[in-house]
Amino acid sequence: MALQMKAVLQDRPGGVDELYIGMTARPQPADNEVLVKIHYFALNRMDILQREGKYPLPPEAGPILGVEMSGTIVELGSHARRFKVGDRVFGLMYGGAYAQYATIDEQSALPVNSLSMDMAASLLECWYTAYQAVHYIGALQNGEDILIHAAAGGVGTAAIQLAHMAGARRIFVTAGSSDKLEYCRKLGATHLINYREQKFKDVVLEETEGRGVDVVCDYLLASYFADNIEALAKDGRMSLQGTMG
Repeated sequence: MALQMKAVLQDRPGGVDELYIGMTARPQPADNEVLVKIHYFALNRMDILQREGKYPLPPEAGPILGVEMSGTIVELGSHARRFKVGDRVFGLMYGGAYAQYATIDEQSALPVNSLSMDMAASLLECWYTAYQAVHYIGALQNGEDILIHAAAGGVGTAAIQLAHMAGARRIFVTAGSSDKLEYCRKLGATHLINYREQKFKDVVLEETEGRGVDVVCDYLLASYFADNIEALAKDGRMSLQGTMG
């Protein structure tokens, strides 16, 4: 009989009421995987969409939600060599983190080192996405200008800090309240735009004397697309991390 574990399960798509804690088979690590006893897992927007049946899952994901976790390795796959049993790791994976145990490819696992376990579990989804938007796609350079939408969220706050570290000249951000905008300012944002009261396109074009920004990081798509294009400088780059609007 396979070893069992507790996990957050659901039998059909829907709201949070569809989730329950139940027993299921404990996963076994494949050759290049490690089995981790979960200490913390993170909740992401994609988890909510998956729960609602609105986010197609890859075959590797399995039925259990959760793509970020931290924990302690309790078993190694036959070819796993990077870590040993007892090592503390965190990582981003296809799914399965809402459980007592989960498997992860050893190449996707990272050592916790000096991080706290709760902080480690919350880092990668936001920071990988923000890094992709700001650097891989946006290719932000020192002295350039950037516009970050939904800036008070997880990916947005990471993007602000990455832009600041990259030496951005002006960091425009949008959010829906003064408290959120003040939080963004403390992280390094230089130009605060309350989208409930201002049109971000107008602010950007006024502050840049009609030039526009070099990079736009957007999560809304349809409702912002036309104004994003107008707010972009010639040869500017725009990345889309979601379609919330």
